[in-house]
Amino acid sequence: MSAGAGPAPPVSLWAGWRERVRAWRNACVASPAFQRWAAGFPPTRRLAQANTRALFDLCAGFVYAQVLFACVELDLFRVLAAGPQGAEALARRLGLPPERMGTLLRAAASLDLLRALPDGRFALADLGAALLGNPAVARMIEHHALLYADLADPVALLRGEGGPTRLARYWPYAGRPAPDGLEAESVAPYGGLMAASQALIAADVAEAYPLHRHRQLLDVGGGEGAFLTAVAPRAPALRLALFDLPAVAARAATRLEEAGLGHRAACHGGSFHRDPLPRGADCATLVRVLHDHDDGPALALLRAIRDALPPGGTLLVAEPMAGTRGAEPVGDAYFGFYLLAMGSGRPRTAAEIGGLLREAGFHAIAERRTRRPLLVRLIRARRA
Repeated sequence: MSAGAGPAPPVSLWAGWRERVRAWRNACVASPAFQRWAAGFPPTRRLAQANTRALFDLCAGFVYAQVLFACVELDLFRVLAAGPQGAEALARRLGLPPERMGTLLRAAASLDLLRALPDGRFALADLGAALLGNPAVARMIEHHALLYADLADPVALLRGEGGPTRLARYWPYAGRPAPDGLEAESVAPYGGLMAASQALIAADVAEAYPLHRHRQLLDVGGGEGAFLTAVAPRAPALRLALFDLPAVAARAATRLEEAGLGHRAACHGGSFHRDPLPRGADCATLVRVLHDHDDGPALALLRAIRDALPPGGTLLVAEPMAGTRGAEPVGDAYFGFYLLAMGSGRPRTAAEIGGLLREAGFHAIAERRTRRPLLVRLIRARRA
């Protein structure tokens, strides 16, 4: 025991019994003989087969993702939106050898992206059709090429031995001491991706919380204004403000002007790690921003927002969160490793975000139900 360490907490008899049962069960499941028996025994056969499939899917997940990536790169879903086609016609159109086109089509059908028809042609299935209506998802699929490269050696990434990652270079504000000095060409790629991803969830946030109750909204880290553009029609009297890096804010001003919102919106450039936030808003939003930052910078950002809000002002934190029931791999596996590769931030549970909010001087902290919690959950807090 190290100096100063107290005694280990006592283990209850019930907890000790459960641990022994769990150890015995794990030893059984790890036994090849038991696995073979369970796969043939009628009461356990279905469970054993499901576990085998789940384990294989974990091993083959990268291949599945690359099948999806190939479909997006070839624009296969949009081609099939006009109607079913056969492998030879698609091969001529997309420039693939017919037999390899067949390989891709069968693979996509096995993943429920396409549907194989009895006459040999292929049509869109529900998942493929859904991608057509969500261009932001296609942008993320293309963007994942950077993530996959950074995950080529996950142990080196975990040990911090891999050097600068591609994602850190893509998100130029991550880990930079002076990100406000970035030029427009540096922020254009990630600004477009942020705009696509924010537009995907803006309607869910606006549906979950009545923004029309407020006088002025400040979107902190608002990118190119996609969130403000999406929520503006729902609250026509709401004044709009945005704060982001100077080069990003300049692009946002152009986008908001093009959207006919120039008379309602003000875009402010700066670094929220150094510069005070503009005052005057009675509601502030952080849309997929907080999880990009480690605990220290995240707490400092929340305190800066508290200082910019009037007493009783409202803060909305909207992002995917760790521990979301039914979507645990999204928060802890996907975002955990994505943010690790990015070099900044971590996924947090709603309780952890609530703790940061209280420490920053907020109260009346409550979660508002969203339509798709897998994509975004919403926490409302008020300045004490």
